Amino acid sequence: MTASSANAPASQGRIALLGAPIEVGASRRGALMGPAGLRTAGLTRVLEELGYTVEDHGDILPRDLTPVDGPAPENARFYPEIAAWMRALSARAYELARTGATPIFLGGDHSLSMGSVNGVARHWQEQGRKLFVLWLDAHADFNMPAISPSGNMHGMSSAFLCGEAGLDDLLGTEPRASITPAQLSLFGIRSVDPLEKAAVKARGVDVADMRAIDEHGVGVLIRQVIEKVRAANGVLHVSFDVDFIDPPLAPGVGTTVPGGATYREAHLVMELLHDSGLVRSMDIVELNPFLDDRGQTARLAVELAGSLFGQQITDRQTPSNAIGAA
Repeated sequence: MTASSANAPASQGRIALLGAPIEVGASRRGALMGPAGLRTAGLTRVLEELGYTVEDHGDILPRDLTPVDGPAPENARFYPEIAAWMRALSARAYELARTGATPIFLGGDHSLSMGSVNGVARHWQEQGRKLFVLWLDAHADFNMPAISPSGNMHGMSSAFLCGEAGLDDLLGTEPRASITPAQLSLFGIRSVDPLEKAAVKARGVDVADMRAIDEHGVGVLIRQVIEKVRAANGVLHVSFDVDFIDPPLAPGVGTTVPGGATYREAHLVMELLHDSGLVRSMDIVELNPFLDDRGQTARLAVELAGSLFGQQITDRQTPSNAIGAA
């Protein structure tokens, strides 16, 4: 997308990047290269050209983790390793949110959201505001160890964030700051396991699957999410799994599902979110450069992050409440 930032303010505020190269939550290896892929595709440059001060805090690395001992839940693959990652990531996410910067967490598989969102939610709970989570994904990720057909923990992340049982000691001494199912919106999903579907329905989670998007349009449905957050005086975390996008556009993911969001649908989601002024943090997850085609998926993910933070095809008047607006 050729974009214009001619009307961007001299300073849009601060963005803090933090990489979490975790891949053991997924079934295919390669997501650990995701943070490097996003940086190589120009994420920092795009954000700086939009007027932001970008603070790159590097990556959490295995040597930074405290090993987790003791019994692990059944049917939660690589639980000790993932628990160590989540404890470190939740603490760092909380620290970054407290600085007033907008954190962007670079993955890594989607299990990282159990740490990133928890830390950010803890900060906003202390501020007396609810954190809502927009889950842009082909999958609901609402499995639990008791119902997961695979045991892969990247498929349990949204359920964990909603306080579901089964991974109760995952964060150790790190405070758990669960959201309610009403604060989660699953958007663009098109692959849900049978027991997972029942759990989502029982909890009353908002779902805009691809059929709903086809019927009503992406603009109508994303505005409903925005209005829900605004009505509660909440803030929004965008957890963006690149498999939200249709696989021919974004082949660099380990769990492709046909029929995803188009190029323009994905950009419109991000553009409307920017205009809302509600987004305070973001995940970009499941990029697998090993499976990509000459950086195609990484470049598109960076473009979409640019749209979320104000990149426009043509100059428009920036709403006064938009992200980064003075």
